[in-house]
Amino acid sequence: MPEFTFEIENGIGTLTLTRPEVLNALTLEMYADIRDLLHDLQGQEEVKVLVWTGEGRAFCSGGDVHKIIGELLEADMRAHLEFTRMTGAVVRNMRKLEKPIIAAVNGMAAGAGAVIALAADLRVVATSAKFAFLFTKVGLAGSDMGAAYLLPRVVGAGRAAELLLLGDEIDAATAERIGLANWVVADEQLLPKARSLAQRLAEGPGLALGMTKRMLENEQNMDLISALEAEAQAQAQMMMGDDHRRFYEAFQRKGRPESKGR
Repeated sequence: MPEFTFEIENGIGTLTLTRPEVLNALTLEMYADIRDLLHDLQGQEEVKVLVWTGEGRAFCSGGDVHKIIGELLEADMRAHLEFTRMTGAVVRNMRKLEKPIIAAVNGMAAGAGAVIALAADLRVVATSAKFAFLFTKVGLAGSDMGAAYLLPRVVGAGRAAELLLLGDEIDAATAERIGLANWVVADEQLLPKARSLAQRLAEGPGLALGMTKRMLENEQNMDLISALEAEAQAQAQMMMGDDHRRFYEAFQRKGRPESKGR
């Protein structure tokens, strides 16, 4: 049985972790395969947006305790560093992908699973969902896979320190209150809501959405003057593009944009 599936329909790519018997825990092979998939998606024009979810009662419980953690206890420093760099590459490729990523979080998102949800652009969360950045509970730094970089930018430095230092579990309502969840919906509405958002994005101006994601990423470490100049150049480029003409004309007539090539 595959450890995850990837399907494309109407411009939406759906990545589903399929190890429900172990709460969709990640193996070494899964990390590597998903890292490569995310890299390849940049060049796949038929995929406009990615939805990431899990099968069963969990989004992702993190790294597989038996297939990864147990083996690494006997490994040397080089093997540990190769592993941590590989897991970080998953998040790197998520953030570099110039297409929106929606995490549809069902059930538990723990450890690496919590960071993967965090690294998505948007998070739709089921009422039964829980998050736990539990690294310190097993004697590891809370700063894993970019968590210490990304989390303060989403929930603020003080709340990020609380979540990463203590590693405590939070529920969906708390995640929404602190800004970690964009939407909280009933469990049965999770995928319909995520797919509705994905379809809206898939039908939108792909170049503009990609540029917006790129600028959100690039400007985090810029001063205001640098950001203003970067945005001026990016927007001037977008104004010259076909997407701007098509979507502006559609906005003016209150209709849908013409298909490319017409």
